[in-house]
Amino acid sequence: MKRSLSILIAVLIISCKGNNEGTNKVLPIDKQATEETKKLYANLFNIKDKGFMFGHQDDLAYGVEWKYEEGRSDIKDVTGDYPAVYGWDIGRIENNADKNLDGVPFDKMREYIKQVYDRGGVNTISWHINNPMTGGDSWDNTPGTVASILPGGEQHEKYKRWLDSAAAFLLSLKGSDGKPVPILYRPYHEFTGNWFWWCKNTTSKEDFINLWKFTVNYFQEKGVHNLIYVYNTSDANVNTKEDFLAYYPGDNMVDMVSFDIYQSGGGEKQDKFINDTKRLVGIIDEVAQERSKLSAIAECGYEQVPYEKWWTETLMNSIGNHEISYVLVWRNHGWNEWMKPPRMHYYAPYKGHQYEKDFIEFYKNNKTLFQQDVTKFNLYK
Repeated sequence: MKRSLSILIAVLIISCKGNNEGTNKVLPIDKQATEETKKLYANLFNIKDKGFMFGHQDDLAYGVEWKYEEGRSDIKDVTGDYPAVYGWDIGRIENNADKNLDGVPFDKMREYIKQVYDRGGVNTISWHINNPMTGGDSWDNTPGTVASILPGGEQHEKYKRWLDSAAAFLLSLKGSDGKPVPILYRPYHEFTGNWFWWCKNTTSKEDFINLWKFTVNYFQEKGVHNLIYVYNTSDANVNTKEDFLAYYPGDNMVDMVSFDIYQSGGGEKQDKFINDTKRLVGIIDEVAQERSKLSAIAECGYEQVPYEKWWTETLMNSIGNHEISYVLVWRNHGWNEWMKPPRMHYYAPYKGHQYEKDFIEFYKNNKTLFQQDVTKFNLYK
């Protein structure tokens, strides 16, 4: 009752203020953004003091011991409700492949994204793009790749073709109303690490910023105006606000600031996760307020969630009272024989998980927003 009452009050407040008021005050960087994209952006500002949205990668596509079952979700199996934010990845779109790097057919992904939009949820997309210089995957971090795809580089024309494939997919995302689905787009994510070809250990600050600007401008030239651009670091090599902003491409190139962070064990590793998350949430909150941007934990989690109170204590305490838009945990792959060692690979609870009760308490918390909550906010109106 308390949760429902707080959501009702929030909806009434937003209705009284009028969504157009928010639209006039905050606009995405794309001056030709679709009306639905502008409304989503403004409404995300309007609701961020109501709590943070919970997100899950590939939530509708598969879960632990199931795949491609219409309407199913591990989150829904546990809580009776879907997440508010749904993560997708378009890696392999550059190859004109039928499926992405995790095996999700692009046709199915397009339909899932439509379903999310139709019921008022939020979609976010990353791109684990192959290495255009070597032919390897995203993790082929050969130095000089970024320079090779900038204007004048030997792989520039190839890279433009890859961007064309992505643009075509993004333009194909339509709701039942026939309108383009707004997307929180997170290019060149985790660049402060050292594992991708676009990471800062393989390229210069100037080349990274030029690549970011080129990508944004290229998509806009191709008529893609349904993107909200998300600047994203990892937790690696980010200790201060200056570290976080070191490769920042400018306020006219970024709509949202975010970071990715994972917990890798208990004890001291859990303490490190909490302390690092608290520090980074504080940094992005400060940056967001100073620059009138949104903020988020774009990826996080603890594989298999082997701690009884991870959701209600570890994660909630790490976020504290900071006003972020969302926190998204990674995918529920299930048994993964390719990992070393082979093991269960999942980051959200499923029905029957030993600590699912803690997630239900997390769901009931007034600060967490799921699908039923955000549907009431009419984010696209």
